[in-house]
Amino acid sequence: MTPILSPTLYRAAFMHTPSNPFTDDDALHVQEDGGLLVDGGKITASGDFATLRTEYPEATITDLRGGVLLPGFIDTHVHYPQVRIIGGLGMPLLDWLDHVTLPEEARLSSDTYARAVARDFLHGLRCNGTTTALVFGSHYRSAVDVFFEEAAQTGLRTVAGQVVSDRMLRDELHTTPELAYSEGKALIERWHGVGRARYAVTPRFSLSASEGILDACAALMHEFPDVHFTSHINENVREVQTVKELFPGSLDYLDTYDRAGLLGRRSVLAHSVHTTDRELGQMAAHHCTAAHCPCSNSALGSGLFPLKRHLNAGVHVSMGTDVGGGTGFSMLKEGLQAYFMQQLLGEGGLPLTPAHLLYLSTRAGAQALDMQDQIGDFGVGKAFDAVWLRPPEGSTLDAILNHATSSSETLAALFANGTQADVARVWVGGDEVFARAGFKGSEVVQKQPPELVS
Repeated sequence: MTPILSPTLYRAAFMHTPSNPFTDDDALHVQEDGGLLVDGGKITASGDFATLRTEYPEATITDLRGGVLLPGFIDTHVHYPQVRIIGGLGMPLLDWLDHVTLPEEARLSSDTYARAVARDFLHGLRCNGTTTALVFGSHYRSAVDVFFEEAAQTGLRTVAGQVVSDRMLRDELHTTPELAYSEGKALIERWHGVGRARYAVTPRFSLSASEGILDACAALMHEFPDVHFTSHINENVREVQTVKELFPGSLDYLDTYDRAGLLGRRSVLAHSVHTTDRELGQMAAHHCTAAHCPCSNSALGSGLFPLKRHLNAGVHVSMGTDVGGGTGFSMLKEGLQAYFMQQLLGEGGLPLTPAHLLYLSTRAGAQALDMQDQIGDFGVGKAFDAVWLRPPEGSTLDAILNHATSSSETLAALFANGTQADVARVWVGGDEVFARAGFKGSEVVQKQPPELVS
């Protein structure tokens, strides 16, 4: 991490969605030649660059023209142990788990291997502009400790937890309710709220978690009421049917979590593809979030996410990459795939604009994690979590941006064409956590005199 000079005035074309474009047609805010004054890692002033330059003549200027500055991306569903198996195509969910995922997850019993995987994973996040992630951890407590240790070194914001299961996986990945509780408690006491780390209670899914495991998770959440909860729901038709058979007394998949007392404002349920109207009503009543993972849903053939039904029911929706069921860490790619899926749904879909895609990739994630007062947009008082997208000179995206005639065209082009190669710099809480070769360090243009820098 490279701390920034303080205070610093960032000059950039920037965009953000301080409100929800699904309910506010004017949610997208754009500054073509904007300024963000950052002091102590937080945004203290925002607006037109020329105005801010006059008001704060002593500030050091960092010139980010030639690209677009966006709030840091927020990934609300991603698996740390799966980074090295991205691209396991050709299988539905349960077959993919058996043949690809679970053997790899078992290798994290080695702390040495787990540390190497954690480094690969965290690098994948930051070099794609993701500054905050809700992370499915490992089944091994020691590997989760390793993950938090490595995450602290990168400066990223991570909400993560030990994954717990006691059936239908590999024996070495199983635990007991007693151990799930005691190991989870130890991890919470060590990591939750330390630096930029938070803890998420994480049963893998009801298919592999008995009532005893779910009750142990609920005990942790009762004892530590400010932790988060995350799991999977209604991803695959065969999975849904199996859960129904395993919980004959439950009304549906969601009810397995609801009866245990696991649902609330900080509960994020991934996928939610085959969700019933009753479940949507209950998710809304509990203020849960559905984490939409479009690339994974396509790659594993899980189905088309019913975004319109979720929003009409009042369910909050954010977005996740679901690495390694998904195909990479890029939230730009997820946004594009989300757009495609809604197009394919026809009248059942919800046409998405570039503003929707930006919101789902940023502020929606902050709301899902109950961090909307801290991150997710460039509002005054928020942390300076940001990604500067500047395509390499001569690239196709560079040509498109140079000829875009509106901010909407620019934002659409970023989602349609942007890749990891276009991420130039990334900041979390004012600290630079990634810089592409050629963009290391601050472009300090001028501190004094206070005349406008052109």
